[in-house]
Amino acid sequence: MAFGGFGKDERNAPMSDINMTPLIDVMLVLLVIFIITAPLLTRAVKLDLPRANASASPDTAQTIELSIDAQGQLFWEREPLSETQLRSRFAAAGKQASPPEIHLRADRATRYETIARVMADAQGANLTRIGFVTRPDTSASATVSVPTP
Repeated sequence: MAFGGFGKDERNAPMSDINMTPLIDVMLVLLVIFIITAPLLTRAVKLDLPRANASASPDTAQTIELSIDAQGQLFWEREPLSETQLRSRFAAAGKQASPPEIHLRADRATRYETIARVMADAQGANLTRIGFVTRPDTSASATVSVPTP
């Protein structure tokens, strides 16, 4: 493969084209290597699971509605309570055979620290199913408020 010469002949002028054939050959070889080795890199465990005819269990999950207003006041099913009372209720709920699901409603002005503490207390009491309740944003001035008893 000659790129040019030292002669003053027009035929010996430098080539301005790049030969793409070797590059394409290398790319095809790499593609074949990747196609062969890609299935070997998956770490999935193939199982032949047993089959059983069973009806779907009814969804009877108990839920707890926990609300936090902008000042950090806690409400258990619309009943105000302190953090120590909340921990004792979490402990009692966590001891049930099927722990309930917590629906957490928090005002948008609630401090993140308060929500994090509540979630940590719930997790410490074996209540790991926590859902955040929100409202759809229909206007820019939509606010979430917790009714006071």
